[in-house]
Amino acid sequence: MNTVTVYSTGPSCIRCTMTKRVLADKGIPFNEIDIRDDANAREYVTQDLGYTEAPVCVVEDGTDQDHWSGFRPDHIDRIAALT
Repeated sequence: MNTVTVYSTGPSCIRCTMTKRVLADKGIPFNEIDIRDDANAREYVTQDLGYTEAPVCVVEDGTDQDHWSGFRPDHIDRIAALT
């Protein structure tokens, strides 16, 4: 099973909280990185991936190609179906 990295902006971000809740409910392992506290992660999300909205989810499958921004239950369901 692939792990998802959730780049969040902390507990005040409702979309971040919902994303983490649904990932946990579906049994998808994830790591959270708060981009407010991690300049390298913030640069990766904004410069490398081009996102301006949190959360940003990156599926750690070795390709760096599967990622999205915002609360996207459709993508979470897709990842859950792969397990």
